[in-house]
Amino acid sequence: MPFLLILLVLAATVVFLSVVIVQQGTVAVVTIFGKYARIMTPGLNFKIPFVEFIYRRVSIQNQSVELAFQAITSDQANVNFKAMLVYSVLNQEEETVKNVAFKFIDQGSFMQALIRTIEGSIRSFVATKRQAEILGLRGEIIEHVKAQIDTLLESWGYHLIDLQLNDIAFDEIIMRSMAQVVASSNLKAAAENEGQALLITKTKAAEAEGNAIQISAEAEKSASQLRGQGVALFREEVAKGMAESAKVMTEAKLDASLILFSIWTEAIKHFAENGKGNVIFLDGSTEGMDKTMKQLLAVEKMGGIATDKPAQ
Repeated sequence: MPFLLILLVLAATVVFLSVVIVQQGTVAVVTIFGKYARIMTPGLNFKIPFVEFIYRRVSIQNQSVELAFQAITSDQANVNFKAMLVYSVLNQEEETVKNVAFKFIDQGSFMQALIRTIEGSIRSFVATKRQAEILGLRGEIIEHVKAQIDTLLESWGYHLIDLQLNDIAFDEIIMRSMAQVVASSNLKAAAENEGQALLITKTKAAEAEGNAIQISAEAEKSASQLRGQGVALFREEVAKGMAESAKVMTEAKLDASLILFSIWTEAIKHFAENGKGNVIFLDGSTEGMDKTMKQLLAVEKMGGIATDKPAQ
C-alpha cells in the first residue's frame, strides 16, 4: 500500500512536470541538455521531464520603449530628443524565434543594443544638419533611422514598426534666442502688414479724393456752362426786347431815350433794394444813354439780318 502511494505521487509529479501551458501571444523555446530542440505554441503542451527544459518564452506581441538622448548638430548646437520605439518579433517561424532566443544573452542586452543603434543612427543624421533645419526634419529623421536599422533588426529576428519623435528641444539659451528670432520676425511681418494696410488706405483715400475733385470740377464746369448760356440767353432776350421797344417808339416818332430812362430808374431801384454796397456808380448822362440806344439799335439790325437770311 505505501509503495502504491509512492508510485501515485511519482506519477503525479511526472505529469505535473510534463505539462507546459504557453500563454497567448508568446512561444516557448525548448532545449534538450542546453541544445535547441523545438518551440511550443500557445496552449497546452507537454515536455519530457528532466530532459527538456523551457529556455525562454518569447513574446510575439508589439512592444514599446521610450528613449531620451542628446545629439549635436553641425553648428555645435545640442539637441535633446525624446522618442518612442514600437517593435515586434518579425514572425513566428522557427528560424526567427531561434534568432530572438539565442542572438542575445538576455532581453536587457538586446534592448541596450537596440537603443544604442537607434541613438547612433539619429546622431549621425543630426551631425550633418544645422540647428535651424532640425525642427523641420522630423519625418526625414524617422525615415533615415528606419532605412538604417531595418535590415539589422531583421537579422536579430525583429521588425521596427514605428518610431515617434515626441519632443525635439534645444538648450535653454538656444530656445530663448529662437523665440527672440520668431518674435522679431512676427513683429517685422506685423509692421509690414500694417504698412501695407496704411499704404492701401492712403492710396484709396487719395483716389477717392481725386475722383471727388474730378466729379466736382466736371459738375462746376457744366454748371458754369449752363450759367453762361443762361446769362447769354437773358442778355439776348433783353437786347431784343429793348431793340423792339426802341423800334416801335421810333416808328411812333417818340423819343427812344425814355426807354433808357425807364431802365436806368429800374436799375437804381433794384440796386437800392438788393445791393449790399454803400456807393453805386451809374452813367446817367445823355451821352451815355444815347450811346446805349445806338448799341441796342445795332443789335436789332443784326438780329433782323439773321432773321431774313433763311427766308431768301
